[in-house]
Amino acid sequence: MLNVAANHPNASTVGLVLPPAAGAGGSRLLVGATYTGYGSAFFPRNRSLEDHRFENTPEIAIRSLDARGDLAKLFTFDLNPSDDNILKIKQGYKEQHKLGFVRAFLHPPNPQPSAPSYAYLALNSEARAGDKESQARSLLARICLPRGASGDVKKLTESYIQLGLQCAGGAGRGDLYSRLVSVFPARDLLFAVFERPPGGPAARAAPAALCAFHFSNVQDAIRAARTACFVEPAPDVVAVLDSVVQGTGPACERKRNIQVNLNESMQVVSRRVVTVAYGEPVHPIMQFDPADPGYLYLMTSHQMARVKVAACDVHSTCEDCVGAADAYCGWCTLETRCTVQQDCANSSQPHFWASASEGTGRCPAMTVLPSEIDVGREYPGMILQLSGSLPDLSGMEMACDYGNNIRTKARVPGPAFSHQIAYCNLLPKDQFPAFPPNHDHIKVEMSVRVNGRNIVRTNFTIYDCSRIGHVYPHTACTSCLSTQWPCFWCAQQHVCASNQSQCEGSPNLMSPLDCPQTLPSPQAPVSTGASQDFLVPLANASFFQGTALECSFGPEEIFEAVWVNESTVRCNQVVLHTTQKSQVFPLNLQLKGQPARFLDSLDPMTVEVYNCAMGSPDCSQCLGREDLGHLCVWGDGCRLQGPLQPLSGSCPAPEIHTIEPLSGPLDGGTLLTIRGRNLGRRLRDVAHGVWIGGVACEPLADRYTVSEEIVCATGAAPGPFSDGVTVNVSKEGRSHERFSYVLPLVLSLEPAMGPKAGGTRITIHGSHLDVGSELQVLVNETELCTDLVRTAASISCTAPGGALPVLVPVCVRFERRGCVRSNLTFRYMQNPVITTISPRRSLVSGGRTITVAGERFYMVQNVSMVVSHIGREPTLCKVLNSTLITCPSPGALRNASAQVDFFINGRVYADEAAMAEELLDPEEAQRGGRFHLDYLPDPQFSTAKREKWIKHHPGEPLTLVIHKEQDGLGLESHEYRVKIGQVACDIQIISDRVIHCSVNESLGATEGQLPITIQVGNFNQTIATLQLGGSETAIIVSIVICSVLLLLSVVALFVFCTKSRRAERYWQKTLLQMEEMESQIREEIRKGFAELQTDMTDLTKELNRSQGIPFLEYKHFVTRTFFPKCSSLYEERYVLPSQTLNSQGGSPVQETHPLLGEWKIPESCRPNMEEGISLFSSLLNNKHFLIVFVHALEQQKDFAVRDRCSLASLLTVALHGKLEYYTSIMKELLVDLIDASAAKNPKLMLRRTESVVEKMLTNWMSICMYSCLRETVGEPFFLLLCAIKQQINKGSIDAITGKARYTLNEEWLLRENIEAKPRNLNVSFQGCGMDSLSVRAMDTDTLTQVKEKSLEAFCKNVPYSQWPRAEDVDLEWFASSTQSYVLRDLDDTSVVEDGRKKLNTLAHYKIPEGASLAMSLTDKKDNTLGRVKDLDTEKYFHLVLPTDELAEPRKSNRQSHRKKVLPEIYLTRLLSTKGTLQKFLDDLFKAILSIREDKPPLAVKYFFDFLEEQAEKRGISDPDTLHIWKTNSLPLRFWVNILKNPQFVFDIDKTDHIDACLSVIAQAFIDACSVSDLQLGKDSPTNKLLYAKEIPEYRRIVQRYYKQIHDMTPLSEQEMNAHLAEESRKYQNEFNTNVAMAAIYKYAKKYRPQIMTALEANPAARRTQLQHKFEQVVALMEDNIYECYSEA
Repeated sequence: MLNVAANHPNASTVGLVLPPAAGAGGSRLLVGATYTGYGSAFFPRNRSLEDHRFENTPEIAIRSLDARGDLAKLFTFDLNPSDDNILKIKQGYKEQHKLGFVRAFLHPPNPQPSAPSYAYLALNSEARAGDKESQARSLLARICLPRGASGDVKKLTESYIQLGLQCAGGAGRGDLYSRLVSVFPARDLLFAVFERPPGGPAARAAPAALCAFHFSNVQDAIRAARTACFVEPAPDVVAVLDSVVQGTGPACERKRNIQVNLNESMQVVSRRVVTVAYGEPVHPIMQFDPADPGYLYLMTSHQMARVKVAACDVHSTCEDCVGAADAYCGWCTLETRCTVQQDCANSSQPHFWASASEGTGRCPAMTVLPSEIDVGREYPGMILQLSGSLPDLSGMEMACDYGNNIRTKARVPGPAFSHQIAYCNLLPKDQFPAFPPNHDHIKVEMSVRVNGRNIVRTNFTIYDCSRIGHVYPHTACTSCLSTQWPCFWCAQQHVCASNQSQCEGSPNLMSPLDCPQTLPSPQAPVSTGASQDFLVPLANASFFQGTALECSFGPEEIFEAVWVNESTVRCNQVVLHTTQKSQVFPLNLQLKGQPARFLDSLDPMTVEVYNCAMGSPDCSQCLGREDLGHLCVWGDGCRLQGPLQPLSGSCPAPEIHTIEPLSGPLDGGTLLTIRGRNLGRRLRDVAHGVWIGGVACEPLADRYTVSEEIVCATGAAPGPFSDGVTVNVSKEGRSHERFSYVLPLVLSLEPAMGPKAGGTRITIHGSHLDVGSELQVLVNETELCTDLVRTAASISCTAPGGALPVLVPVCVRFERRGCVRSNLTFRYMQNPVITTISPRRSLVSGGRTITVAGERFYMVQNVSMVVSHIGREPTLCKVLNSTLITCPSPGALRNASAQVDFFINGRVYADEAAMAEELLDPEEAQRGGRFHLDYLPDPQFSTAKREKWIKHHPGEPLTLVIHKEQDGLGLESHEYRVKIGQVACDIQIISDRVIHCSVNESLGATEGQLPITIQVGNFNQTIATLQLGGSETAIIVSIVICSVLLLLSVVALFVFCTKSRRAERYWQKTLLQMEEMESQIREEIRKGFAELQTDMTDLTKELNRSQGIPFLEYKHFVTRTFFPKCSSLYEERYVLPSQTLNSQGGSPVQETHPLLGEWKIPESCRPNMEEGISLFSSLLNNKHFLIVFVHALEQQKDFAVRDRCSLASLLTVALHGKLEYYTSIMKELLVDLIDASAAKNPKLMLRRTESVVEKMLTNWMSICMYSCLRETVGEPFFLLLCAIKQQINKGSIDAITGKARYTLNEEWLLRENIEAKPRNLNVSFQGCGMDSLSVRAMDTDTLTQVKEKSLEAFCKNVPYSQWPRAEDVDLEWFASSTQSYVLRDLDDTSVVEDGRKKLNTLAHYKIPEGASLAMSLTDKKDNTLGRVKDLDTEKYFHLVLPTDELAEPRKSNRQSHRKKVLPEIYLTRLLSTKGTLQKFLDDLFKAILSIREDKPPLAVKYFFDFLEEQAEKRGISDPDTLHIWKTNSLPLRFWVNILKNPQFVFDIDKTDHIDACLSVIAQAFIDACSVSDLQLGKDSPTNKLLYAKEIPEYRRIVQRYYKQIHDMTPLSEQEMNAHLAEESRKYQNEFNTNVAMAAIYKYAKKYRPQIMTALEANPAARRTQLQHKFEQVVALMEDNIYECYSEA
């Protein structure tokens, strides 16, 4: 077997068919192939059957194409015969060299019979391939061919010679491109593309170059080289094959196909990118189509393409076409399009086709005579002068086209030379276009139409002189005589005419300067309503004297005008009025009786009319009008000065209402705005009268508003201070607000780096950063940081772009003064680079995940994906890591291929490499045009038999076969989602046309019909409906059972006839009751859900995240969570029972926990104790000491669980400022706990809180999850609490037993049918900011319950700790205008039943609907009852008697049966409440078990990874164990605690009933997180049965949440430490750590000997002498601690 080609992807093969040689008998094949034998280390053996490579394959060979009857002779070397037709590298050098061939070609391609002909091989060689410093060489080898059929065939070794090729930069540049990529022979030139060696310093800046070589120079060099070879060998110039060494062949990597157009001087005149296949490289070997040279054959990685060499059709005009300088394109004149020459008809004839070489000056052009046409004249026709590249138009069908299908005939009188003349009829007058408003002319476009096409166009103008007077009414004469049209002014008729003959008897005015016109004359302001004469001077009016004129001050203000002389006119007794402060009236002279004809007024005269009573609300504004010439005085307001009244007067002292800003830097320059009254009449009154303490503030003239506002620039202050602002205007005014001089400080900047393209959002931290009126952040001293947002502690802005990757300073500058002293720097980095996107196809609906690969994505803060032209809304992308981004594809308007743009940090991504190469247009490179998406139609699916209904019996397995239409999208299996209703169908098999999926869980038969939906991206298609039906077997079994039961019933009826009748009657009654109750329950659920949804919608609208939800402050959340047993004791001890409210609201809750207050110790003991606590704190910050300390205490038997939890919480508070250190301690202790648990039963780990580290973990989770709790979970949790409370209040609630009609907890269910009707009461109360409200109550409510509902309605936006209590208010009912009653739970009217007093209700008092009640605070608290729920049930009751279950015999039989009949029937009310609250519960669970992309749970990811790492180290592979660990650490340790204790998060009242409902919800959450299946039956507690149906779905949500956490990008220790440091910083100084340290020291003192023993036994502690330091602490503390604490 012969090996002809190099069989390896990294090698190259070129071939050339040679003409037959004399006596050879056939054609020959010249082959150049890279050696790929096993002797070369560059091509290791791939151990495959296709590895057909041989040691004896030559590098260059001439092979036979004539088999001569024997196929075995095909491709052999035996031609003459001779073995000199092959050339090989010596065997000893093969291992070091690799040879790569670029192309083989003939030149000249078609030689004359006697002319020499040569075969050329272009190749690359590289000396010492293993040496990194070796430089590649490009070679051109030549082989002589015989001349004609009779020529001698020379041996290959005799004629082979090679020459080095070099491609260097232009003049003055030392760039060298040493590797040959592609060559192309064209006539006398050889064009070659070179590239730099990869990895060089300039390889990326300009990686490729095009060079041209003359073949004559090549021949001369070869001739000289041959001579030198025999005379004086020069191996650098020429070499034979023995010295040919290896090089790299052409590789299909990163190559673009570029079309470059050169002129005769070999200068580049244009270039463009020829796109073949997006994202695929182009092979350098290409070939023109022999049949049509306008096409080129190209090869990419996967296809061969035939592409046009020119894209002429993109140019729409001749100028664009010719100006593009494309050698293939030209303008086809009569077809008016840009084409290649062969596509233009008659292009071989002159002037039919204009090429790029002729220039844009040869584009068709036209001039029309006359170019300006008077609308009033008649014109016989128009002369057209045609120029440019136009063929002879004589004899062709021609017309002049004016648009709108208006054409006139055109003709060319004779043959054309360089210019042609044509004649055209003007369009008729009745078809002239209308003049635009306020224009005296219009431009008309006219085209010459030849053979149905408009080939050239131009414009001419139609004008109308008579319109000038209407367009310019106040300068009619001047405009008429100065217009560009030949117009004349008729003075007598006062019109502009195009013919002087129209001006009968008028003076001949030749110049605009001769026009009669008014001259400007200033007039003093006039008071409104005053009579005044005005003199108007005139020019050029001598011939006009005597003409009747009028004075016009506006359309409605016309007064008499009298000629004084030939140059003056007087306006008599002019009275003008205004209701404004000042109004300017224009003064014009018009012809009497002709209101639209004015004398010219080039500089219009005006008269100001003022009204003193308007616009001057204070004294300074009134008297300040003196400077404007307004004669106003102040007295009972601003009014006109009387005849004898003096003008000046004094004003009250200035009043300063507001100043802003309230602070500024010490350097001054702040623009301080002062607003008020009487702030001076003019600027000079306050020029030196504004002061801030002793610092002057200089007013700005252009910002001063008389009396109302002063803007001044503050001076520099010697130091920080605060003082009021004073304004002195003969009298002094002082501001109530104080202006503060402060010293802004800049501390840090984050992030410290960003891409040089800009857009990075940086944050500068410091103090007093919100001062002053202007702030600038300068990057690199000159570039402004934009989009500034600042607070007192931080500045956020968007960084500008940078030119180079370099470290630049960042300057914070206030008031354009010097920079605030800091060492802030920002490092510009190389921009992120996008290399590929995949997949490159998307469905039209969008939503397909596009993976973007690249580099340096760690600097990306936000990124979005946009599709040009056809794309819908941009989509937001997610950064996975520094090299990967995922983007959902945007939807598209239609199927097409579209360009994709990426916006990184708000800046459009640009391909820097393409811009540097200058291969793309700058605009295209800026748009990032290298990425495209092909949009294809949405996929279509159907069932196997295309049926729309599929029957399925519950309990049986379900497998679906879905057919998919061919789509070409290449979708992966994970991109499909199949659902049956809400149940996911697991996809098992996917092929090109079929999808198999199955459902493993049972489908609920109660739903009847379920849609089958398949989703791909954003596309959803419902392909069929699943109809659920009963099993036939189940029906048969049911029939059999019913038959047996029927037979037994007959026997029972026969035997027990009497009892059966009674039982039947009882059963019928029971059935009636059940049916009645079912109907009632259905109605209650429907009505209750509708009511609650309406109420909750209103509640949601009223809620405001910052005010409506009463979140506790972080410090109270921590103390209540860390010390839950103590929080209630602290509240009872430190907080008042209630907070009295007034109209202004209440006072905030006092700090109650000792950790939030001062460290209360006597001053005499403080120094020693503070020193001791400081030393003890440093010990606790030593990891060895703290771990030994904790272990030592836990080993003590009397160190109880409560002590361990207390120690853990105290340690958390003490180390709150160093959460990174705290986390490391917790992890080490957890490792010890895991070691201990793994040896026993690992599934029990973290199940309880019995050790210090378990409580530390609880506290750590509480700190890390607080942001999620407040921002994500808080709102749905609060809405659920409100929903529970409102649903409970919908029905009756027994005030004593606490049982209610609506609840989730069976133990708190009121198992009685208490009839209750709602009552809407109008309650008034002077508190909480509202006077009266409509309160909804039930007529079964006690008066205390009514008070509580009223207080809740009035105080719903006030924290519960600030509410009055029900016992603090009285409720009074106004039965009439004269009668009122104070309503109480017990009074003399209370009813007694069975020896017990019944609490009074609204029904007891017979309070009607809409009754008016007044609620007021009382000083005399009614303590006769105390708390209602604590009343003795033997003496009092509310709704039901506690002994109803043991009814006395005296009760009637009927009543007794009513009380005892099936009390469990009321359990369905639990379902009613559950159904109403389901939406709110689902929203809560979804919020808890979902991940926000903008704020992922970093702490959860970090801790779960830690657990997985520990499990892997210990060989624990059971997934259930890991699931239990994660559940015990987060859901059960944190979320269940929050769900059961909402008072940890909100300032609310958690009633016993709400607590009972939350216990059921918490149990459902616990079951959802469990891995064990629930074994439920009829005897199971209702708390577990109530949500049994939802638990499987909740479990899937939990598992999905754990998977999402697992799939998140892992966090490094540095990233987690940064996150923890940020959490510490947010809540620094919230707690008094000295109090925590002192409490921890109590444990240290108590177990001092045991701690000392443990420290001495620990080697690390002994090495650092921790026991001695601990003794020092004890010594410092023991002298005074007991005495001090006893005194405290």
